Amino acid sequence: MEDFVHLHVHTQYSILDGQASIPALVDKAIGNKMRGMAVTDHGNMMGIKEFYNYAQKVIGKAKGALAAAKAELEALHAPDSALSPEERAAKEEELTKTIEKQQRIADFKPIFGCEAYVARRGDKRLKEQRVDQSGWHLVVLAKNEHGYHNLIKLVSRAWVDGFYMRPRTDFHDLEEFHEDLIVCSPCLGGELPQKIMHDDMIGAEKTVAWFKRVFGDDYYLELQRHEVKDPAIRANRDTFKEQERVNPILLELGQKMGVKCICTNDCHFVDEENAEAHDRLICLSTGRDLDDPNRMLYTKQEWFKTQAEMNAV
Repeated sequence: MEDFVHLHVHTQYSILDGQASIPALVDKAIGNKMRGMAVTDHGNMMGIKEFYNYAQKVIGKAKGALAAAKAELEALHAPDSALSPEERAAKEEELTKTIEKQQRIADFKPIFGCEAYVARRGDKRLKEQRVDQSGWHLVVLAKNEHGYHNLIKLVSRAWVDGFYMRPRTDFHDLEEFHEDLIVCSPCLGGELPQKIMHDDMIGAEKTVAWFKRVFGDDYYLELQRHEVKDPAIRANRDTFKEQERVNPILLELGQKMGVKCICTNDCHFVDEENAEAHDRLICLSTGRDLDDPNRMLYTKQEWFKTQAEMNAV
């Protein structure tokens, strides 16, 4: 099985859109032996402090347990040990497993990010038309502390200067603050997938070329597969059809233009059984009744899937 780390994750700080608590996400990631995870809430970084604090608490506890286990293992081989060889071997095996587990938790990496809205007309100062009321989705991740500060600048300026129904960044700011940031093309709401869906291949190549020029090897094409297999549930089945159409073209563009691809799940809740509760949250968000035949539907595949589940996908 291939290692997997979630890089596209919405928490409760994606207000009325994400339903996942940060402690539950971190606990599930660590419990599933993931090496890290990102938080990429819509347009904001409000969850980053809680994410950092909780991750550091878990990591700190693991480091303490790791040190204690190492000390106990060393004491096993002391000349005055009262244990028999068989007891010593059994205890050594137990402590070795503990050390491996705690070391993995101690090495867990919280990745700070945001799913930004990029002004669709390229300039966040434009606030006149319906097209300006939102933006192309773009996952932005910090590589290190310097990238984290650039991410803060991007997001802050999106709220202060670019807010028009949504906090929007633009190509000027992305280029100015690009250093030590990783960007991913992201879901079907991104500029690149939208151009592919509208058969604008010239525009799609221009989009890839711009991001490749600015971000170099820190630009990735994002693949998602939200297949609804249960015929009994009410869910969005059109999204998967579009993903199946877009993904092969993303792979072709990546190969042609030298851009790597990553696989993600657009996570909005923790476990599969949370899908119906999340569905009701979306009704609250959009002001629609549950039985409205024309309301927004998610695929209900947006849970924080395990490594095994993502390998299967």
